[in-house]
Amino acid sequence: MKIHLIAIGGSIMHNLALALLANGHEVTGSDDIIYGISKDKLDKAGILPTFGWFPEKINSDIDLIILGMHAKSDNPELLKAQALGLRIESFPSFIGSQIQDKQRVVVAGSHGKTTTTSMIMHVLSKLGQEMDYLVGAQLENFDLMVKLSDAPITIIEGDEYLSSAIDSRPKFVHYNPNYTIITGVAWDHMNVFPTKELYINVFKAYIESLDEHCHLFYDVEDELLSKLVLDAKHPLSHPYSAFEENENGLLWKGSSYSMKIFGEHNYKNLKAAMLVCQELGITNHDFLIASQDFSGAKYRLETIKESAEQVVFRDFAHAPSKVRATLKAIRNKYKGKKVAAIVELHTYSSLNKDFLPEYGGSMDGLDFAAVCYNPEAVAIKKLTSLKEDDIKNGFANQHLNIITSKNEFDEMMGQVTDSDYEVIIFLSSGNLFNLDFQAVFQA
Repeated sequence: MKIHLIAIGGSIMHNLALALLANGHEVTGSDDIIYGISKDKLDKAGILPTFGWFPEKINSDIDLIILGMHAKSDNPELLKAQALGLRIESFPSFIGSQIQDKQRVVVAGSHGKTTTTSMIMHVLSKLGQEMDYLVGAQLENFDLMVKLSDAPITIIEGDEYLSSAIDSRPKFVHYNPNYTIITGVAWDHMNVFPTKELYINVFKAYIESLDEHCHLFYDVEDELLSKLVLDAKHPLSHPYSAFEENENGLLWKGSSYSMKIFGEHNYKNLKAAMLVCQELGITNHDFLIASQDFSGAKYRLETIKESAEQVVFRDFAHAPSKVRATLKAIRNKYKGKKVAAIVELHTYSSLNKDFLPEYGGSMDGLDFAAVCYNPEAVAIKKLTSLKEDDIKNGFANQHLNIITSKNEFDEMMGQVTDSDYEVIIFLSSGNLFNLDFQAVFQA
């Protein structure tokens, strides 16, 4: 097939392009700007486009247009494709069309879905199980974030965000799973779901859409999620909770298993992954043995430096539920240690004054706590400017250090690195004022 990807530079889109190219399709693409690893990979494969939109290149010879989320509804290439009556699909719609003859595992939830998907992929790979997959982060030992083949199983990270500019359905509705995990429900994506009720209703509709033969695994300790599942009366609903944790790892059926990961949230994710893998024919013991060297997805509680004096982590956590879970895990593991945490507000939701109370109490109990954001990001998103008191009141913490410039950030970094903090963690989906972790933290 001749396939053209509009907005090819996205994290999933460029991986999908490379997967399609590997499968023998003729692949082209377009985007107005492409950065970093996406640019490098597309260039190496020989399909890096000239930046910009070129409707004159859209013609009737193209068999399929795959539309990325970055492309707007008035994109000139999209308009040309529509005028020509070409087949146009969002990437989740296309993925869904390719996997319906496989066993389909979909991991959904407001937090932890990348990690949980990665856990399943890690175990299946170690045990030699062929699989296809779509996951939202680069994983160790996986070249791409997307694979499409004739494998009998596919593992999908199912996002609740909109599919594309012309398909307002959540991405996860396209996959029709045989097995699904919902890790939790906590309001996010305020730009698309301006009220908590609208966000919750997306998961309510997802649960109600599941085939009666689909196995649904859900965090029983998430009260909101549990209510949604119980109200839906789905016939194959399976609650789970975290593994019991000890100083080396976890306990299961009287045996101890050492693990690289830690924290209640990770051990909940691991339990869910184990239950799904059990359905796929993997024994619990084999699963746990295979999980022992799992260190997490990239930027998910990633260790930047570890020495006898200090450990430094970087985490993608930015939404309130993620910040709360990650910092709880850090405080529990490093009891008695001096902990410094720096959170960057970067997303549309986190920079919205009305959303900030969702963070209430999440940074309590730390020896040093800072929240940083770039006022330019607020302006670009056309949001009301934030004041220091907005953030302190939203976090319900008057002791926060508020950082709003590169100079202030550098000064704060000097303070943190020159002090005797034994644990330092950075939580952000942004760039932390272009912080160079390798330059600052030499192991």
